[in-house]
Amino acid sequence: MKRPKLETSITTATFTLPPQTVTQPHRREKKLPSESSIDWKRLHTFLTVAECKSFTSAGRRLNLSQSAVSRQISILEKELQTPLFLRTSQGLVLTEGGEDFFATVQSMANKLSMGVARINEWREKPQGPLRITTSLAFGSGWLTARINKFHQTYPDISLSLLLVDDLELDLLLREADCALRFARQKHPSLIQRVLMKVRYHVFASQTYLDRHGIPHCAEDLDRHDIIVYGEDVPAPITDMNWLLTADRPEGEARKPTLRVNSVYGIYRAVESGLGIAALPYYVTEEAPDLVEVLPELRGPVFEVSFVYPEELKQSRRIQALRDFLVDEARRDKNKSKSDLA
Repeated sequence: MKRPKLETSITTATFTLPPQTVTQPHRREKKLPSESSIDWKRLHTFLTVAECKSFTSAGRRLNLSQSAVSRQISILEKELQTPLFLRTSQGLVLTEGGEDFFATVQSMANKLSMGVARINEWREKPQGPLRITTSLAFGSGWLTARINKFHQTYPDISLSLLLVDDLELDLLLREADCALRFARQKHPSLIQRVLMKVRYHVFASQTYLDRHGIPHCAEDLDRHDIIVYGEDVPAPITDMNWLLTADRPEGEARKPTLRVNSVYGIYRAVESGLGIAALPYYVTEEAPDLVEVLPELRGPVFEVSFVYPEELKQSRRIQALRDFLVDEARRDKNKSKSDLA
């Protein structure tokens, strides 16, 4: 018996294999610094080190050890992936990147300080720190004599006086909150309120007059020792050294005995008996030994203005100080002996 023939077929199956996965060595992407990775406390440490230019000095200010401060700066430099300081034998110096970062962080700190101050303004009574800047002479003479009265009226305001002669602190950069200035401010973001107009008068000590006699007219100044403002820095007002040319032919000025680039320095030289000088009353009111001479001479007049940034216009501390100074200037104007116009 014949077996049936079996038909067979071959089916070819085609399989598509996925491409072979080649394992590459793991490459770690460089992580760029971001604001979320920076500890804000280290920024404060950075500011302090930049100002002190020393880990040790910054540590004393922050009440930290030198090593702790150095460690925080090292961590910050790693976070930013850039060096912030150059370590030199003379101390720490900011790198170029450090200079840029310092300006940014300082601006942030100033804005934070202003934000805290504004929150304090919501309180019912004016309170908190208030920094006022003016010249050494005006601050030491007129202003400090009235600080106790201001403190008694506003005990919760902590007033700091920044008395400088050789520069003007920048109110817009918050180097001070407000100022008493003697020249018109040109920046549109600064508000100024004229408090008073002050005139210069001629003074000498009684000791000097006993030795050299009293001048009775401007011409007598030719035979006296005159103290004037120095020429190395700009004078705070125009025609500051008018005593050198008073009642003199044009182009023929008197020669001074001493030049001092500080009104307060001029006052101390006059007080010591060195010579005659032009001074405002506010400098001399606490010096009983000084005598006014040649009262008929009319010295230059300058304005004293209270100046503050427009953004502090609603500050209750600024308002309190402004109103207090306006009242004090008005009282001085009403005195029998006053150089306030």
